[in-house]
Amino acid sequence: MEFTTVLFYIFALLLTVSGLKVITSRNPVASALFLVLAFFNAAAIWMLLQAEFLGILLVLVYVGAVMVLFLFVVMMLDINLDVLRKDFKRFVPMATIVGAIIVVETALILWHGYGATVQPVRDTTAAAVAGAGSTADWSNTRLIGKVIYTDYIFAFEVAGLILLVAIIAAIALTTRHQKDSKRQRISDQVSVRRQDRVRVVKMPAEVAPAPEATEPATAATASATAAAGAAPAAKA
Repeated sequence: MEFTTVLFYIFALLLTVSGLKVITSRNPVASALFLVLAFFNAAAIWMLLQAEFLGILLVLVYVGAVMVLFLFVVMMLDINLDVLRKDFKRFVPMATIVGAIIVVETALILWHGYGATVQPVRDTTAAAVAGAGSTADWSNTRLIGKVIYTDYIFAFEVAGLILLVAIIAAIALTTRHQKDSKRQRISDQVSVRRQDRVRVVKMPAEVAPAPEATEPATAATASATAAAGAAPAAKA
């Protein structure tokens, strides 16, 4: 057995174990870390297959950007696992049906690609292209781009459309319309009227008390004070 074959089995075993730990781990942070390990092992397998561009792209994009972002989001969010697992049994039948459909479709694709194929898949390596007499000095990255944008352009566009739908669905699921949160509504701003911006409130005018009303009260207060002073003098 060659050394590259031994490395392939080691990386494949680590990839399988880390993938299982992603879906079985109770801690979301641990699941994200196991997913990072799975990406590293997948990149190593790509390197063994002499697909250096795909391996480096997997490490830089998914491990260096996407998974680090997921890890920070999971660590910052206060996730209540008890609430998430409360209705888990209710969705088990539907999840089982969806999983079975995915497994059947994957099996059909693999059977059609490997079991029922009489002729091997067209080789697009540099040596095979050199035999054709053209693009002998093409790099691995250029060959991948040529195959993607010529033979698999429809599948590539479908994959991009699926990713776009996933992004829109994620935004729609995370958007919460709360009553106490302020949101900008362009339609309300465009259709605003003058009556909506300024409101005129009519209030009755305040009337100051008449000065004559205070003079009798002052005289009565002065007479009461004089009477109170005369009472002790009369007793003496």
